[in-house]
Amino acid sequence: MKVALIARSTLYSVPGGDTIQVMETCRGLNELGVNAEIKLSSDAINYEAYNLLHFFNLVRPADILYHSRKARKPYIVSTILVDYSEYDKNHRKGLSSVFNYLSGDSIEYLKTIARCILGRDRLSGLDYIWKGQRRSIMEILRNAAMILPNSESEYRRVVQTYPSKIKYTVIPNGIDTVKFSQGPAVTKNDKLVLCVARIEGIKNQLNLIKGLNNTGFKVMLIGAPSPGQPGYYKHCTSIAAGNISFTGHLPQHELAKYYRQAKVHILPSWFETTGLSSLEAAAMGCNVVISNRGDAKEYFEDNAFYCDPERPESLLQAVQQASAAPCNEKLRQVILEKYTWQQTAAQTLKAYQIIL
Repeated sequence: MKVALIARSTLYSVPGGDTIQVMETCRGLNELGVNAEIKLSSDAINYEAYNLLHFFNLVRPADILYHSRKARKPYIVSTILVDYSEYDKNHRKGLSSVFNYLSGDSIEYLKTIARCILGRDRLSGLDYIWKGQRRSIMEILRNAAMILPNSESEYRRVVQTYPSKIKYTVIPNGIDTVKFSQGPAVTKNDKLVLCVARIEGIKNQLNLIKGLNNTGFKVMLIGAPSPGQPGYYKHCTSIAAGNISFTGHLPQHELAKYYRQAKVHILPSWFETTGLSSLEAAAMGCNVVISNRGDAKEYFEDNAFYCDPERPESLLQAVQQASAAPCNEKLRQVILEKYTWQQTAAQTLKAYQIIL
C-alpha cells in the first residue's frame, strides 16, 4: 500500500501542531509497513504512484479541492477543524470590525486570498476563488471516502457546520513516548509555568501575560512568532514583565527538559482541537491548564484545570490551582495508554484498510 500524505505548503516553514501530526503519522505508518510519503500541496505529485491520498486541514480546502479533482483517486481527510471565528471577530486587531459582519467561512476565504496575495502561501487551483470556502468544503466532504477527526467532538462540529453523511473514524492525536518519557524523578518547580505554542492570537499568549505579569511565577513562552502576526508578538513582548521570558522555537527533543522541571503547562487558546503540547506536558508529569473552548476536554476530562481565555484573572487562578495541586499521575497513565503516535498510526492504517 502506498499513500501520499498531502499537507499545506508551509508545513515546514511555519511549523505547528499539524506539522507534528503529519510527520509522526507518516513515521508510524512506515513502521507498520505502509509506504507513506509526505507531499506539500505546492509539490508536483505523481498521483498514479499512490493507492490513496490523505489530506490534512479541512479549513484549507483550496489545496484539497485541486489535488483530489486532478488525481481521481480515493481520498480521506484529517479534518483538524480549528474554529478561528471567536478570535477573528472579537480579538483580532485591525480586522475585527470587518469580520464582525462575516461568517466564519467568509473570514477564512479572505484570509486564504490574503495569504496568497502577500506571498505567504500558494493557491494550487483557481476553482476555489469562485467556489468559496463553504462550497469547496461541502464538495470535499461529498466526495471523500472518509474523514478522520481527532475526536468525537470535532466530528460533531464538522457535520453540524457542514451537514453531510460521511463515514468517519476518530483518530486521536498522540505523543512520542521516546522523547516524552518522564525519566528519573525530579523535584518539580512549583513556580515554573510553560506555554509551548506558536506565538499568535489564537493561542492567546497576550492574556496569559496580562494574567501572570509581576506574579511569583516564572513564565516561559516557548514558540516562534507567527510570520503572519508580527504585531501580536511585538505587543506581547512590549507588555511582558520581568518574570515572562520568550525562548523562541525549540525542537521537540529539547522540550523534554523544560517539561520535566515545570509544575504547570498552560495553553489558554481561543480554540484547540487537541493541544499537542498539553499532552506532551502531561506525559512529563506537568499539571495542565487548558481553555474551556474547543475539543480538548474529550482528551483531558476532569484531569485538567480549565480557564476562560477571555479573562486574564481566570488564567491566573487556574495556574495557581494547578501549581498547588499534586502532580496528576492518573492523567499521565491515560496518555501513555491511549494517546501515542503508535496508536494513531495503527488506527489510521485500519481506516485505510476499510477504504481500500
